[in-house]
Amino acid sequence: MKITIGHLYPDLLNLYGDRGNIQCLMKRCQWRGIEAETVAFELDDSIDFSGLDIVLLGGGSDREQMLVCERLREIQSDFKTYVENDGVVIAICGGYQLLGKYYKTDQGMIHGLDLVDMYTEQGEGRLINNIVLKSDLFDMPIVGFENHGGRTCIGGNKPLGKVLYGKGNDGVSGYEGVVYKNVIGTYLHGPLLPKNPQLADWLIARALEKKYGKTVELAPLDDTQEREANAYVYHRFVSE
Repeated sequence: MKITIGHLYPDLLNLYGDRGNIQCLMKRCQWRGIEAETVAFELDDSIDFSGLDIVLLGGGSDREQMLVCERLREIQSDFKTYVENDGVVIAICGGYQLLGKYYKTDQGMIHGLDLVDMYTEQGEGRLINNIVLKSDLFDMPIVGFENHGGRTCIGGNKPLGKVLYGKGNDGVSGYEGVVYKNVIGTYLHGPLLPKNPQLADWLIARALEKKYGKTVELAPLDDTQEREANAYVYHRFVSE
């Protein structure tokens, strides 16, 4: 088995170590004997989504999002088809905001990909904190770090998790992130996946199931260190 990971615009959208998420996905595949490769796409590159099994859209500043805005509109139709056909996407912070219809900032409107029915508007001050979530998808909590000025409204979509500590999508709803089909969007940096191996494996399993048309049971890995790190963050910030 083999998966191909597409990393969109890593020269502009790589805030807070998003490349670490790529490294995590690659290693967790390789440790299981699953062949994996990553293809990085720059702004001028054409993208054949049919050849990709996971797409990473990383985080960037408002300025960097403005720079990729025009290019994103050019690939919107193909990206939308990929998502609606159960393509796997992990979108972090700025990439999360770009999943929606728009991000309204003091500097202007950033038009999103409109892949998920959601939108973001700039709020007063930044939401900066360690963050812990309880997600229905996993038995382990999701942990990370958030730093964002946008307030994201996901409407009727499913959130990634309930905030146990931190601010989340907007600081008031009590929820963080979004799950739509095989798309996960979240404000969690860190990078996210090394701290949350269950989430990395969810992406890998969905990608293999989509590609090979059958349910995939991933071989277990020794995640002792990952689980200890995850538990440390959980117990540090969440009272039992």
